[in-house]
Amino acid sequence: MDAVVKRIVREVKRGNQEAFAELVELYKDKVYHIAYRMLGNAHEAQDVSQEAFLRAYTNIHSYDENRKFSTWIFRIATNLAIDRLRKKKPDFHLEDKVGGTENLDYYSQFASEEALPEEQVVKLEMQEWIQQEIMQLPPKYRSAVILKYLEDLSLKEISEILNLPVPTVKTRIHRGREALRKKLGDV
Repeated sequence: MDAVVKRIVREVKRGNQEAFAELVELYKDKVYHIAYRMLGNAHEAQDVSQEAFLRAYTNIHSYDENRKFSTWIFRIATNLAIDRLRKKKPDFHLEDKVGGTENLDYYSQFASEEALPEEQVVKLEMQEWIQQEIMQLPPKYRSAVILKYLEDLSLKEISEILNLPVPTVKTRIHRGREALRKKLGDV
């Protein structure tokens, strides 16, 4: 895979835009998932994903071919997501009550596509709860926890993405996990 990606990157550096479309196709889902897990919002994740690929394309000549392309693009996406989180101030939460209704919250505005069996509902609620708790972590812990446990990246890859030494990555993962453990209790 790495040899194929290096060949594609060389084509992109020569100005082949179709080759860049191949890179986007290879990494778009992973980049989107990282952005979504960082931001918790599909539209913002799409924006960050597009911006990450745009930045990768415009800065492709600064990419070091001795490193993994995935690490480089994941770093760009993670940094963009963190920047967005720093600037973002929520104007409402889904738990807030909708004005002019009888105690309906914004969750009630989502249409259900299908009825789910009880076990799937419980599983989904648990996943949402865990995702909400992850979203409450400070960005530095959130990014490390997401990259480790949700994206299943190695400490070395996370270190390269976040541009931090491995011991610092380990500390952030540990502290993020401990914060989650305290919030989640004995589940």
